[in-house]
Amino acid sequence: MNERENHDLCTRKFIDLANSLKDEGHPVQLVSAALLAASGIYLTFATAGNAGALEPSGVDKAVAMFRRNLEHIQARKKSELGGAVN
Repeated sequence: MNERENHDLCTRKFIDLANSLKDEGHPVQLVSAALLAASGIYLTFATAGNAGALEPSGVDKAVAMFRRNLEHIQARKKSELGGAVN
């Protein structure tokens, strides 16, 4: 499995977990906020380890990375929907 396939597999597993939490009755907004918090915690761990924290420049880089990723996702979603926007 290549890196893209691994990325997609991991992404699907997180979405499956989020949907399981939703199906247990947790509000979608709560599940989304928890996923975002978990992402920040894990990004900090992956970057700085358990005993570290991000400097402000690291936070800025993470925010920029999230923004680019979200913009990419939205562009793909709009393309799939034929350009429809909410």
